[in-house]
Amino acid sequence: MILGIFGFLNMSFVDFLDIILVAFLIFFLFRWIRGSSAMTILITVVLMLIVRVIVEALNMKLMSALMGAVVDIGILALIVLFQPEIRHSLFKLGGKGGIARNALRLFDRLFGLQEDRLADASVREIAEACWEMSDQKEGALIVLTKQNSLEYIIETGDRVDARISKRLILNIFFKNSPLHDGAMVIGSDRIVAARCTLPITGRTDIPAHYGMRHKAAIGLTEECDAHVIVVSEETGRVSYARNGEITTVNTINELFALLGSSFQQTGVSQEKKS
Repeated sequence: MILGIFGFLNMSFVDFLDIILVAFLIFFLFRWIRGSSAMTILITVVLMLIVRVIVEALNMKLMSALMGAVVDIGILALIVLFQPEIRHSLFKLGGKGGIARNALRLFDRLFGLQEDRLADASVREIAEACWEMSDQKEGALIVLTKQNSLEYIIETGDRVDARISKRLILNIFFKNSPLHDGAMVIGSDRIVAARCTLPITGRTDIPAHYGMRHKAAIGLTEECDAHVIVVSEETGRVSYARNGEITTVNTINELFALLGSSFQQTGVSQEKKS
């Protein structure tokens, strides 16, 4: 009799498949937020959904309407509260090799969209500025855009919109400069913004000698196709991050090669630092 109230006596294959899919969805949600503060909220939402199903099955119209309104508002509240986490997960879902990334490449081909490129002179100015900051142990964080729009990153800082030059980069990252704290964004062969805030990676396998700048570089490149140059303030070491991975750059020629292969149609001429 009780089973009849819930309609389980007439359960079809589609109903069974529906239950399995919902169970998998809840399982992956629990896995995704396991150990975070969102776990308690998710458990509360699941319990509310169960209560809603029960009151609807018992044909309690007033309670059904009340629970429906609470659940609908709760879902909207969750989207607002966990917007950064949701965006980060969607970026990872459409990351390198993902369906969304492949669809984006097809879209770009159809509409003739191109990746950002850097002129030979711009590559030289960036590389030489980074190596001079490395010698002086001045920290720097430089984001180089490709196809993904970084407007949400640019909005966190101050717009510059200036020609790329070694002196301007050095001035921005000078320790007493009001713009030195944060990341510089370079796109369309221009310095777009400075003092920008980058997302921090949640990975726990990052080597201990990497600081917050390195974690920010990894965090951004996990979300989009941008490349990031990091100059350590403690050691002067130059690092290069892309696709969520970061490597140490040992010479200025190596940095020239990385920038040339990533942002130019042809390689750039390389000059050894005297």
